[in-house]
Amino acid sequence: MEALKLWAVIAAAGVVTYGSRLCFVALFARRQMPWVIQQALRFVPAAVLAALVAPGLLLSPSGALDLSLGNARMIAAAAAGAVAFRTRSTTATVVCGMATLWLVQALR
Repeated sequence: MEALKLWAVIAAAGVVTYGSRLCFVALFARRQMPWVIQQALRFVPAAVLAALVAPGLLLSPSGALDLSLGNARMIAAAAAGAVAFRTRSTTATVVCGMATLWLVQALR
């Protein structure tokens, strides 16, 4: 019975996801999207990325907010952010972030 519930939830999530994507296609396929919506949609990728990444960076394993200098992930993210801002290089950003994370963890 539990497996059936799980599959029902997965199917419902799929239908909702498909419906939400189809909604925009059906509404704006033959019309110009309003300027306000176009401007708002420009910020969706950054907002989604921040929502996915922020908890991993700022929360401790217990779920408490950790803004201390002992938070290696936060320090590595700050270093990677600085490199990304300066160089605009994905490779340099990833290398700097990982190297900083490993270094900070090794120094603990």
